Amino acid sequence: MTFRFQLHHTDAETGARRGTFTTPHGPVETPGFMPVGTQGTVKGLTIDHVASTGAHMILGNTYHLGLRPGHQTVRALGGLHAMSGWEGPILTDSGGFQVFSLKGINKISEHSVVFRSHIDGALIDLTPEHSIEIQESLGSDVAMVLDHVVALPAERGEVQQAMERSIRWAKRCLEYASRDDQAKFAIVQGGLDVDLRVQCARELAAMDFEGYAVGGLSVGETPDEMYRITAATTPELPAEKPRYLMGVGRPIDLLESVVRGIDLFDCVMPTRNGRNGFAFTDSGPIKIRNAKHKTDTSPLDESCDCLTCTRHSRGYLRHLFIAGEMLGPTLLSLHNLTYYQKVMRGAREAIQENRLAEFIATKKSQWGIT
Repeated sequence: MTFRFQLHHTDAETGARRGTFTTPHGPVETPGFMPVGTQGTVKGLTIDHVASTGAHMILGNTYHLGLRPGHQTVRALGGLHAMSGWEGPILTDSGGFQVFSLKGINKISEHSVVFRSHIDGALIDLTPEHSIEIQESLGSDVAMVLDHVVALPAERGEVQQAMERSIRWAKRCLEYASRDDQAKFAIVQGGLDVDLRVQCARELAAMDFEGYAVGGLSVGETPDEMYRITAATTPELPAEKPRYLMGVGRPIDLLESVVRGIDLFDCVMPTRNGRNGFAFTDSGPIKIRNAKHKTDTSPLDESCDCLTCTRHSRGYLRHLFIAGEMLGPTLLSLHNLTYYQKVMRGAREAIQENRLAEFIATKKSQWGIT
């Protein structure tokens, strides 16, 4: 079997899951975090950097790669794996989130979403079928279906219409797909309405997808609202398939969502924050530009074994940012991704030993979260 999700253990107290998702390009240990490589690169990092963080799987963006360099060019270069040099699994999103965020320059119909390229203004007609066609050209291990994303807050009628369209589009994606070596993941929509989420999850679960995602969150709602919807959605999804919470989030959001049954995550936060001088550590967040770090010879995080922490001081890192050197964002991005993998690795070990609640309590104390 090309794809398989093996559930190794369920935490006795929280119900969190420890598993392995097997793909043509290798296994993904879960719960796991995927660095975001929007345009075929995790910004500022080489593929060897990304591998050194402990990441098993990375994410590529269908919208951006479909526009530039174009999916036919990626295919001519051997696919996204060959083009980028990443040898592990890759997940590509459908482009839906990016397209529907282009407010005022897209037109949505049952057939497709029509929008203008942000690069050259060309008119693009993105159907569910074309989204899959692009992703099959990219050659990712996992292709996400095209869904209709609604900005929150929104009227219930609008959310319901988008949710129902997402179900119909998911079916079209599944029927069009032709690659046996590419898994298809459906995306549950429904805004902050539990009934709509449950309906969507149940209808999608009746289709033969290799995995399921919870989408349309981390778009401005409170963390508690996100946790509420996640907790209501995951029980409706097949236990034998991986569950992916899209675009999330802070380390505490990952852990709180693992408790609620999520297996996979992605987010630009560790790299975006790293490029802006913000580091995640076991002693809480660090803003490296702050003057108090000017002559600090200590590492960014004494408990971290990444290149940034084993070779460089806080004082040096601050100097790089103040001087505008490109190495600064690279080193903090490298550290943040390593830290996210460390948190996920700790969660996996804690689940296996039935102590996830204790692990989370310790992390919250370290991060100063009450």
